[in-house]
Parts: sequence; C-alpha cells; structure tokens
Amino acid sequence: MDHVSALLLELGLLFLGISVLGLAARRLGLSPIPFVLVAALALGEGGVVPLTTAEPFLAAAAEIGVVLLLLTLGLEFSAGELFSSFRRHAPSGVVDLVLNAPPGFVAGLLLGLPWEGALALAGVTWISSSGIVARLLGDLGRLANRETPAVLSVLVLEDLAMALFLPMLVVALAGEGPGSAVAGVALAVGAVLLVLLAAQRHGHRLGRLLSHEDDEQVLLRLVGLTLLVAGLAQAMGASAAVGAFLVGLALPASFAERARAILGPLRDLFAALFFVAFGLATDPGEILPALPVAVALAVVTTATKVGTGWFAARRDGVAVPGRLRAGTALVARGEFSIVIAGMAAAAGIPEIGPVATGYVLLMAVSGPVLTRLVEPLSARWRPAVAPA
Repeated sequence: MDHVSALLLELGLLFLGISVLGLAARRLGLSPIPFVLVAALALGEGGVVPLTTAEPFLAAAAEIGVVLLLLTLGLEFSAGELFSSFRRHAPSGVVDLVLNAPPGFVAGLLLGLPWEGALALAGVTWISSSGIVARLLGDLGRLANRETPAVLSVLVLEDLAMALFLPMLVVALAGEGPGSAVAGVALAVGAVLLVLLAAQRHGHRLGRLLSHEDDEQVLLRLVGLTLLVAGLAQAMGASAAVGAFLVGLALPASFAERARAILGPLRDLFAALFFVAFGLATDPGEILPALPVAVALAVVTTATKVGTGWFAARRDGVAVPGRLRAGTALVARGEFSIVIAGMAAAAGIPEIGPVATGYVLLMAVSGPVLTRLVEPLSARWRPAVAPA
C-alpha cells in the first residue's frame, strides 16, 4: 500500500474512532479526554495497532492543537475580568497554588526526576481542567449557583498563572537553571501586563483588523496571526502556547465571542489530535508500574482541590453545601496537565509521561463523577426549613 493511501486510511479510522469515543463519553456524562488517551495508548508505542504512517502528521497537529487551546483560553477573558478576579480572589489563587503544586513537586523528587521534571509534575497536579469544569457546570445546571463565581475565579487565576508558569517551565527544561527560570517569569509578567494594557487601549483596532463578514476570512486571519506570534515566541525562547494565549487576551470582547464560535470545531479537532499524539508517545507497558504513584497523587490532590474550592466559596459567604460543590467541581484535571507533561517529555524527561497519563485518566473520570455524587451528600448540611 502506498504512503498516501495508508495515511488516509489511518486518519479516517482515527477520526471515526474519536467520534465514537466522544459519543460514548457524552452518554456517560464524562469528558472524552480519558477515552481518547486510552485509545491512543492502544495505537502507539507498545500498543496493539501502531499508527506508523500518521505519526508525523499527528506530531505537527499536536503542536497546532496546543496553540489553539491557549488561543481560545485567552479569548475567554477580558482585561477587566482578569484584574477584577485577581483583586477579589487572589487569596484563593494562592491557596490553590500552595495546596496543589507541592504534592506533584515532592512526588517528582521522590521518583528521582530532576528538579525541572518535578516542577512540571507540580504543574500537572496544580491546574484544573477549565474545559471539563465549565462543561460540567453547564450540564448540571449550576451556572447560576452561588458558588459558581468562586469556582470560575479560581479557574481564571489558574489560566492566568499558566501564562507565567509555562515560560518558567520552558526555561527550566532548557537547562538554564533556577535564576533564568525566575527571569523567564519576570519577562512573562511584563509581557502579560503589556498585552493587557494594549488590549484596553488598542484592542478594538486589532479586532477591526481581523473582522470580516465572511467567517472563512476571520478564521484564516486569526489562525494565521496566532501561528505567526506563536512561532516568533518559540523562536525567541519563550513558549508558543503563551504567545497564542496573549493573542487571545489582546482581542476585544466584541470580537472574541464570534472568534470562539468560528474556532470551536477546529480547536476541538486539533485538541483531540493532541491527546492522541500524547498517548501514542507513551508506552502503555509503563503505565501500570506508575499507577500506584498516580493513585496516591489523585487521592491527595482530590482532597487539596476540594479544600481550595471550599476556601474560595467560603470567602464569598457560600454555605457548606455550596462549598462542597465548589470543591468537587475543581477536581478534574485534563488538557493543560497533558500540555505540561508533553513539554517535559519533549524536553528529555519521558518518565513523566506514564505518571501524568495515569493521573489524568483518574482525575478526568473521578472529578465529574464526584461532582455528580456530592449533591446528595451536601444536602445533609442544608438547614431545615421551619414550618410556616
């Protein structure tokens, strides 16, 4: 069979398989991420049916998937929303960092990873999956609940922290040392503040430049600009993902809503290919030995995320049932944990892959399940209504 025929057959079967897995996940009320990861493990190195012909394409598609994920993340927020969340919920963000990053860092050191790998594992356990959480809140009809603003504020602060954490991680993984990593964070802080300031003053001009009555033109202009900025950021030693995030952040809210709608299907496609590529690069035979560590991390960081949500909701004056709902809603990890693990693996620390894969599989499933199950438990704390 010639190369083109094999490539088309492999990609066709892959896309159909992802569709079936997504449908099954939706029926079960779960994220498709763990389903796609498990399927990719069966297709990759050491798997049952290797996708040898499609692997180069999937590797390139995975890079684009990360860029589009971070672009749409930046589109979610305006400068005003970020500043407001930071002023009101900064203590919750600090608690989130202090409770959830150290377990991953300590586990990394105990596993014998270099400090750079331990730093990456800290990011894996720290960042909740904003995609899974937002979809879960919508599916459960909790968007209007009193605890939901606290949950969303924690997610906003985590997403903003990603813009600072990723440059630090890139510098650390390059072997530049802790001092250079701190310098990378300082540079990222300056870049984010500069973009936020520019967005407030000149974002409308960029929006007009990218706007067009034809959706195809909007898609081509936005993706082209994002890939250009991401490539320049990568060439300058920063992260392509951060460059994409800053592009999304710079766009005005009036343009961002339409951009999200146009980008949605393309982002979902390339994000799915990113998870496939990550699974292909992980040997399934290495996951079982790493499973005890993944389970231990899952137990510890489930408790710490519940504590984070409890703290954030309590600061908003939410009662105990809402605090429990807020805590369990934040448990799920997903896309950004895999992004961080993928960066570390690509930088020469492949040992993090099996641990991160097992961990995300557990958390992406247990988070939504725990969130659904906590409602009857939280009802026990509801004060009884006095009879009239």
